[in-house]
Amino acid sequence: MKINTLGRHIREGLKNLARNGWMTFASISSVTITLLILGVFLLLALNVNHMAKTVENQVEIRVFLDITADQASASALEKKIEALPDVESVVYVPKDQGLIDLKEQMGENGQFLNGLEDENPLPDALTVKTKQPQSVSTVAEKIGSMELVDELDYGAETVNQLFTWTKMMRNVGFVFIIGLAFTAMFLIANTIKLTIVARRREIEIMKLVGATNWFIRWPFFVEGLVMGVMGAVIPVAILTTGYYYLYNNLHSSLYAQMFEILPTNPFVFQVGGILLGIGAFIGIWGSMISVRKFLRV
Repeated sequence: MKINTLGRHIREGLKNLARNGWMTFASISSVTITLLILGVFLLLALNVNHMAKTVENQVEIRVFLDITADQASASALEKKIEALPDVESVVYVPKDQGLIDLKEQMGENGQFLNGLEDENPLPDALTVKTKQPQSVSTVAEKIGSMELVDELDYGAETVNQLFTWTKMMRNVGFVFIIGLAFTAMFLIANTIKLTIVARRREIEIMKLVGATNWFIRWPFFVEGLVMGVMGAVIPVAILTTGYYYLYNNLHSSLYAQMFEILPTNPFVFQVGGILLGIGAFIGIWGSMISVRKFLRV
C-alpha cells in the first residue's frame, strides 16, 4: 500500500470518528467501562495468585534429630537430605539456636524460657525447603524413614487444606477472568457494530461505485483501532493511579505482612499493556466483523 493511500485511510477514519460523534462516544464509553471492570478483576486475580504462591512458599519441613545424634551424624543426614531430587535447601538449626528462635516466636512470653540454656530440652533440627511446595508430603515421607530422625513436622493437614484452597482460588480466578474477557469482547464489538450499522448506506454506495473491499475496510480499521485504544487509556490511567496509591499505603502499614501485594513496577504497566492490547484488538475485530456483512452488495 502506498504511503499516500495509507494517509488517506487514516485521515478518513479520524474524520468519521468526528462526524459520528455520539456513536463514537458511546463506543469509547463501552470500551472504557468494560475494560475498567476487567482490569480491576485482573489486578485482583493476579494478586490473589501472588498471595497464594507466597503462602505456599513458606511451607517447610522441620526435622527433629534423635537426641543421640552428634555433629558429624547431623552433617551426614543433612547431605543425604540435600541429595533428594525435590529438596531445594537444608538448614541445620542447633538446639541453642532453636531455643533462641522459640523465645522470639513466643514474644513477651519468651521470658518464661529463661534459664533453660544450661539444660536445653530441645533437640537439634533441620529446616527443609522443597523446590515445589506440593512435593512437601512426598519429601517428608522419605525423610521420616531415615535414621537419626526422631520426629518431623510440616502441618500435614493444614498444608493439604492450604493447597486445596489455593488451587481452587487460582481456578476460579482464571475462569472468571476468561469469562469476563469474552463478555467484554462481545459487548464492545456489538456496540461498535451499531456504529457501523448506522452507516450501512454509506458502505453500500461506496461498493456500488466500484470501491474495493479493502478500500472500504481501512477507514473502519482505523476507527476501531482508535476507539479501542482511547477506551483503554482511561481505565489504564485510573487503575495505575489507584494501584499506586493502594500499594504505597498498604506497603507502609502493618497489613503489608498479612497481604503482600505485587509491587507497582512493572506490574501495573504489564496490566496496562494487556488492557491496551485487548482494547485495540476488540476495536479492530468488532469493526472488521461488522463491516464485512455490508460488503456483500
